[in-house]
Order: sequence, then structure tokens, then C-alpha cells
Amino acid sequence: MHSRSTPSAIVIGSGIVGAATAYFLAKKGVRVTLIDSSAPAAEATGAADGAVSVASKRPGPMMTTALEGIALYRRLVEDGLFAGLFKQRSTFIIASSAEECTVLEAHAAALSSAGVSVEHLNSCALRRRFPALSESASLAVEVHAEGHAIGYRIVHRLIGAAGIAVHRNTRARRLRLAGNGERVEGVETDNGFLAADAVIICAGSGSERLVNVGAGLIPRKGQLLVTERAVALNASMPGAIMSGRYLLSKRSGSSDAAPPGRGFGLVIDPLETGQFLIGGTREAFGDRKVNDLEAVSRILSDAVALVPGLARLRLLRAFAGARTAVSDGLPLIGRLPGIENGFIATGFEGDGICLGPVTGRTIAELVTGERPSIDISPFDPARFGICEVAA
Repeated sequence: MHSRSTPSAIVIGSGIVGAATAYFLAKKGVRVTLIDSSAPAAEATGAADGAVSVASKRPGPMMTTALEGIALYRRLVEDGLFAGLFKQRSTFIIASSAEECTVLEAHAAALSSAGVSVEHLNSCALRRRFPALSESASLAVEVHAEGHAIGYRIVHRLIGAAGIAVHRNTRARRLRLAGNGERVEGVETDNGFLAADAVIICAGSGSERLVNVGAGLIPRKGQLLVTERAVALNASMPGAIMSGRYLLSKRSGSSDAAPPGRGFGLVIDPLETGQFLIGGTREAFGDRKVNDLEAVSRILSDAVALVPGLARLRLLRAFAGARTAVSDGLPLIGRLPGIENGFIATGFEGDGICLGPVTGRTIAELVTGERPSIDISPFDPARFGICEVAA
């Protein structure tokens, strides 16, 4: 980024990735303009389960980056930025069928080989460690040193710490290119033109309106539930639950018992409030903001089958949101192909809460000409070819 005065940047999108990018840029002395078509954390970040977890990540770059993402959360807690916002706890991946046991054993080996601390629990050990579980739980792997963070709280902490005022209800219409299209001059918005030395697109599904990198961005709907408080039951659970079916769902995007394009994978997270966050679905269809009775009933029945004590609780809230995925399963993080001062960070699907801060730090390093502190070559947008900027 070249500027004789204070360098400037426009960040499009104020979800967790955009907010983290803005924060780390501001820390480096960049004058940041943060714009959003709606409001901070109004889309996927505000409808996320909050997992800061490596438990479900595929071996390879996603697992490696998630480990660095968790480590960064811990450092930011120590530094005071995330104080009170990050709850450390284990994740228990629970298998209840032969198929799930097979997948879980292989996944546990991959986690262990990546340096993740895991512990195998057979049915007897599981009863002692996790008495709230039903008899259907036959095998578990405890993934140590994970955590949970509420996305919108992280976003507001980052924006506040950066001292940035978000330009709300400011929809980015297109990038304005200079010269032979190798540089970005700024962004045309509904509220006029904004100029900057660099532009970073962190707009989730809205990124596709601005550029086409041939990635095949895919909206995936997810539905989540929140129960009333049950302090005793909550306290009896030593960590979050992830069903073995969640691993199957994440690999295939569907399940045999689900309609085409809809996958169910159970997660039960005991929140600090004494409530439970229960999910969820992975759907390629339907109104992204709407819950449906079939999905809610299925999620609840699966949850009660694994933790019978949940049957006594009232459901307080059901909500849904859309997460943006990339066709090859890896997010886009890096420089826009062929554009010197244009960058993109999108397509995290359900991994945005975990990877948001580490991605923001990495993009800030790229924008200011530093060497990225993590290897982002697997996420390079150039893997899909030449970037086409929307007219």
C-alpha cells in the first residue's frame, strides 16, 4: 500500500472477519473506513454457534489455521482485548453408531497427528466423565483447550477498541478501478464514492456482487435453538457436545435421513448463562432467516436422545442464518488476482468465529506489506483464475 500521508483502507462488511481486519489495520496506523449494507454482525456472525474449535476441522490447512486461530484468541484474552468474551472448554465428539465410531477414530488420529490434545473415552469412562449423556453414546473423543465466543460481542469489542465508526446501511455497489484495472481507486456505494489506498472485501455472500473469482460461493443455511436456563444440568456438562453425525454432515453436506441439500449434525453447547445452544442444519435451500418445524423438531429430538435431561426445558428461541461457503471447501483469503491493492476474505461457512481474528490479522499484514504470520497459500483466491470486477 503506497501513500505519502496516512495510508487508508476501506473494509466492506462488518462481520467478525471485517471487524477483525479493521481492528488490526487500525493498530498498524491505517485510517480505516468500515462499511456495511446493514449493521455490524447482522448476518452470519450474529447467527453463529460461537465455536472457537478445531474439533470438526478437516486435516490440512483448515486444521492448522484453526489451531493458530484458537491460540490468537488466548493471546487476545491475555492482552485484555477479549477479556470476558472467550470461554475455554473442551469439545466432546460423541459417536452413537458404528459408522460414527469409524469416522471418529480416523478424525481423532488426524487431530492427534496435528498436535491437538485428545482423549479417548469408551462407554464406561464416558458415563463417569459425562453422566448427562444417554446410553446411546458408545464412544467419545475429548478435544481439549477449545472455546466459545459470541460473535456479535467480539465484533463490537473489536470495533470499539479500534475507535472506528461503522458506516451502516452503506451498500457497496462496485469497485472503481484505475489504469488498466490493476488498482482500486475506491468503492462506489449507495451513499456516494469512497476513495482509499486499499480495499478489502469481507462481505460474505455479498462479495459475489462485487467480484467474481470463479470460486462458486455457496450460501448454506443453518438453524439453531436456545433453551431456558438449567443451572444444574449445565454445570454437570464438562464441555460442548458434537455428535459424530456432525462430522458426517460436514463432509457430505447431507445425510441419508435428510432431504436433498439438508444435513443434520447435532451440537449442544452449555452456555455461561446456564442455557443451552443447540444446532443445527446445513442447508442449500430455503429462506435463510426462517426456521421450520421439521428442522426444529429433528434437532430437539436428536438432542434429547443424547442428553435426556434437555426434555424438561423450554425452548426460548429458534433462529436461522446463511453462511457463505466456497465450492472447494476452503475460504478465500488474500489478494484479488490481478489487482495490486484489492483483497478478499470470505467463504468461511461455519468457521468464521474461529478464524475471523486470525484472518483479520493476516489481511492487515498483507495490506501493509508484511509477510503473513500464517500460510495462506491454500486459501489464495488466484487458485480459481482471473478476478472479474462487477460492472
